[in-house]
Parts: sequence; structure tokens; C-alpha cells
Amino acid sequence: MDFLMLLKAIILGFVEGLTEFAPVSSTGHMIIVDDMWLKTVDMLGSKYVANTFKVVIQLGSILAVVIVFFNRFLEMFGLKKVKQEAGQPQGRLKLTQVIVGLIPAGVLGVLFEDYIDEYLFSTYTVLIGLVIGAVFMIFADYFAGKRTQPVIDTVDQITYKQAFTVGLIQCLSLWPGFSRSGSTISGGVLIGLSHRAAADFTFIMAVPIMAGASLISLLKNWQYFTSDALPFFIAGFISAFVFALISIRFFLKLINKVKLVPFAIYRIVLALVIYVVFF
Repeated sequence: MDFLMLLKAIILGFVEGLTEFAPVSSTGHMIIVDDMWLKTVDMLGSKYVANTFKVVIQLGSILAVVIVFFNRFLEMFGLKKVKQEAGQPQGRLKLTQVIVGLIPAGVLGVLFEDYIDEYLFSTYTVLIGLVIGAVFMIFADYFAGKRTQPVIDTVDQITYKQAFTVGLIQCLSLWPGFSRSGSTISGGVLIGLSHRAAADFTFIMAVPIMAGASLISLLKNWQYFTSDALPFFIAGFISAFVFALISIRFFLKLINKVKLVPFAIYRIVLALVIYVVFF
């Protein structure tokens, strides 16, 4: 494992960590960067190992979410007593609500994982996902601007029905480039959540679904791994963790101010530039 390979792993970890929780599709960005420039398939000798790497380094981003929402997870698992302060809405987000939100994409992800890996992990399909997802995000912001009813300001006010609805909309993110955070934040906004509440719920749901996807991918492709590739995976994991930790805190402070349209514009511009230059 030479220095160049480690540098490429760090770059992909940087791309993953920086984009995982912004509604721009981290998977799409990794596929584009890899296909256009890094060519990890050539280095690792198998597209299955390369695709698995793109999933596994998400574990670094997951760890960053766990740290940011550590007290929240302790409360949901009953390991920390909930302190209800004056002025806060009654109730707290429950673990069962998160599970309800995970069911739709979890089921479809298991059923169609092989198809997605085989046919949808390409730059061209990512460009399609970037553009269609951007249009969906613009529509969500436009609809939210026309709403007359009060929004749900905190994740603790989410109902089971709303959690399931967001979970259904999250299924759109199974298409690489559509973006899991883009689809779920947009879906949350469409059903009455504030951008921050939708983002919080998105990040909390990300932990089990991303961890599950990583585990399944590891188990299915274990035979392709070698000790030579281990430093590559470790470097990508650490890089993704560090940059995800930075980007999560920044994004949560930003999302209620800028909303979704600027990210949608970026997605469309990126897709057009890549299409013109490389196709």
C-alpha cells in the first residue's frame, strides 16, 4: 500500500465526510470523484471492493453523528434520564419512531442492493439523481414558503405517521445521487417540519441505516478483502470521521437560514458541468 493509495483514501474520506450530511449526495460525489479521477477499482482490483469501500467509510461519518447526538441516543435507549426543561415541548423522540422511519428504505435496500450495486453506481446515473433530487428540493422549499400552518420546530414533536412518511420518501435516496439527506429533509419540510427538525431526524435515522448497509456490504464482499487494502480502509474511515464531525455542526447551524435551494442549485450546476466536460 503506497502513499498515493493512502492519499486517495483520505481524499475520498474528505468527500464523504464533507458531503454526507449536506443534501448533495455523498455517494454521488464519491462515485464522480472516483470514476473521473481516483480510479480505486484499478488499485483495489475489484469493483466490489471499491464499492464496498465507498459504503464502509460512511462508518466514519456515522461515528461523527453518534458523537454529536450522543446524549440523544442515550435517552432513546433508556441509558439517560430525560430532563424536561421549562418551555420545551412535552415528550421526546422515541427509538420506535426512528425504527418506523427506517422500515421502508431498509426493506427496499435489502431487496434491491444487488441491482443498485450492479447498475446504478455510475457517473451517468448519479447525474440523473442529482438533477431530479434538486428539483424535488426546490419544490419542497417552494411548498414550505406557501404554508400557512405553523411548522414543527423540534424533532421531539414528530409523530409516528410523520416518521413513516419521511421513511417512505427516503426510499428515493436508494438511487445514487438523489441524496438521503436531501430526500428526507425535503420530505420532512413537505409534511410540516422545520428544516432543522427534519435535518435532526435525518441524521439520527442515518446511524442505523448506514451502519446496516455497511455491515451487509462487508459480509457479502468479505472474500474480496486483503490485508494490503486494510490501511486504505482505515485512512478513509478516519478522514470521513474528522470531516463529517466538522460538517455536521456547521450544517445544523446553517440549514434553517439558507434552506434547500442553494444546495439544489449547486447540484444542478455540478451535474451540468460534469456532463458537458466528460460526456
